[in-house]
Amino acid sequence: MQPVHKSQKLANVCYDIRGPVLEHAKKMEDEGHRIIKLNIGNPAPFGFFAPDEIIEDVISNLPDASGYSDSKGLFAARKAIMHYAQQKQLPNVAMEDIYIGNGASELIVMVMQALLDTGDEVLVPAPDYPLWTAAVSLAGGKAVHYVCDEDAGWFPDIEDIRAKINANTRAIVVINPNNPTGAVYPPELLAQIVELARQHQLIIYADEIYDKVLYDEVRHTSIASLAPDVLCVTLNGLSKNYRACGYRAGWMVLSGEKKHAHDYIEGLNMLASMRLCANVPAQFAIQTALGGYQSINDLVAPGGRLARQRDLAHELLTAIPGVSCVKPQGALYLFPRLDPKIYPISDDQQFILELLQEEKVLLVQGSGFNWIAPDHFRVVFLPNSDDLIEAIGRIARFLESYRKRHGTD
Repeated sequence: MQPVHKSQKLANVCYDIRGPVLEHAKKMEDEGHRIIKLNIGNPAPFGFFAPDEIIEDVISNLPDASGYSDSKGLFAARKAIMHYAQQKQLPNVAMEDIYIGNGASELIVMVMQALLDTGDEVLVPAPDYPLWTAAVSLAGGKAVHYVCDEDAGWFPDIEDIRAKINANTRAIVVINPNNPTGAVYPPELLAQIVELARQHQLIIYADEIYDKVLYDEVRHTSIASLAPDVLCVTLNGLSKNYRACGYRAGWMVLSGEKKHAHDYIEGLNMLASMRLCANVPAQFAIQTALGGYQSINDLVAPGGRLARQRDLAHELLTAIPGVSCVKPQGALYLFPRLDPKIYPISDDQQFILELLQEEKVLLVQGSGFNWIAPDHFRVVFLPNSDDLIEAIGRIARFLESYRKRHGTD
């Protein structure tokens, strides 16, 4: 029989967070090995669970969740999202501007499918959350990566953004707080990005899924709040702030100037209707989550579990010779750098595979986040302190062996 090939549309699509190294880890687990997984920001396996009041609301409303909802979502959930948008000072938001999806991930794919034709370009940060690059490619567009500067706290390089805008550029993606670096962007920097979008009539896509996961009393500013005259699409959800990844409850909010975008919005409405609706049971969690007690604040406060684990992981990693790391101000990750003079790496995926094989620790290499050099990897600091100490100790042991093998110790 003739082989069945995957679509050519997938030729440039990559998602290494769940990629080939993970497949190797699964085989090792089948053979009886215990793998410490620091590859994915999934809070539940590490003892971070959705608040009880959210769970209770979903359970109590299950009898009313058997049918489809409106294609954009339940009224009460969308009303709560609208109030949250008002708190974040997003301008010109009405109920019709709010769409609920099966996680923000579904909506990321949707907004790109509705926008892009072959040859269109979207500015995406490097490093990025790789679904953005994949969604652009899947929609027939080209992701053009602008550099975030590690020496400047991983803030976007405005001049690099400016230099990469051309006649084919349709939009810019801003991930704030950033995954994988943990950078949180100040209002002054966001205003510069808004000005570029204004000058070149770009749509701003704001991925703000970690907007409550903030440390050291850092404040988050929604870029849309600075752009009343620019079309902005802000994405958020329950996965991280409320530790409810499996619920798949996300949303997007259209704000700013929309008069010129009627045709695009019609496309979004078509795609929202084609999938009928987002899963209904999880929508009943949204109003309670946004309006209830914000337990995330306890976790990220000084002495809170997430803050403690961030500090511990940062301390342990930067104590390893040749490893440096900008301390994250938000999100759940560190993105350490390996000094190329000490760690001469040509293939960072192979490097991560060797770490897995030798030390049973699973990470994601920097190139999996579209970083430009094979000198970074991402560490999830969700495991408890004992497991973090064990995992980073194994990483340190592997790196010591690597230095000895390459004569750089």
